[in-house]
Amino acid sequence: MDDSIALVTGAAGGIGIAVARALGQRGVRVAAVDRDPEQLGRAVEELTAEGVKAAAFPIDVTRSADVEETVATVEREFGPLDHLVNAAGVLRLGEARELSDEDWNATFAVNATGVFHVSRAVVNRMAARGRGALVTVASNAATTPRTGMSAYAASKAAATMFTKSLGLEVARHGIRCNVVAPGSTDTPMLHSMWEDDSGPRGTIEGRADAFRVGIPLGRLAQPTQIAEAVVFLLSDEASHITLHTLTVDGGASLGG
Repeated sequence: MDDSIALVTGAAGGIGIAVARALGQRGVRVAAVDRDPEQLGRAVEELTAEGVKAAAFPIDVTRSADVEETVATVEREFGPLDHLVNAAGVLRLGEARELSDEDWNATFAVNATGVFHVSRAVVNRMAARGRGALVTVASNAATTPRTGMSAYAASKAAATMFTKSLGLEVARHGIRCNVVAPGSTDTPMLHSMWEDDSGPRGTIEGRADAFRVGIPLGRLAQPTQIAEAVVFLLSDEASHITLHTLTVDGGASLGG
């Protein structure tokens, strides 16, 4: 992967920055994308201090025209993109009947429509070159119902099926499209779901009242573990894998 070029969305923190770091450690030049310019700037400073070749491209993935312009800028300044990682995501909690229109629309705008915007812009360019690999970071909630997470789960299911349908269409162009589905991962997004100090225990051990079985391996995932799965699917070691979901959740979805 040395000297290849990747665009990573959601790169200002959590799983996104872990993916950017893992790619950079393998010699990949990273175009880091996020809608928070200040946090993204700090993330890129951190990465470059570690020796990663990275540059910040602040953008809101829900804005189609801005995405097209940014992808064009990345290719002009960095070179042709070899890899795309859709890691940007938002979480709005609440029972399905109580969600507002804004909760639902904001969730889908980033988690599903954002994946569509960025994937279209990048893959259209990859297709002309006859190569490329894409990974969308979805969730095990895309296939396992979760109380209080209907908008998130539905948006991740949409992103998953979009990625696989896209992959089917562009396989003839030598482009691979796969999905990594994390479970509970030690990130600020997960922490936002916890109301008190019992949150980690409830996540790991499970909660009967929320129909959660817990994590059989008995621990939360670390962002680096998700990142390694992403890197594998982008790499030549996975050159005959496409339309696949790699679930990284410690067994929380019981292999579903």
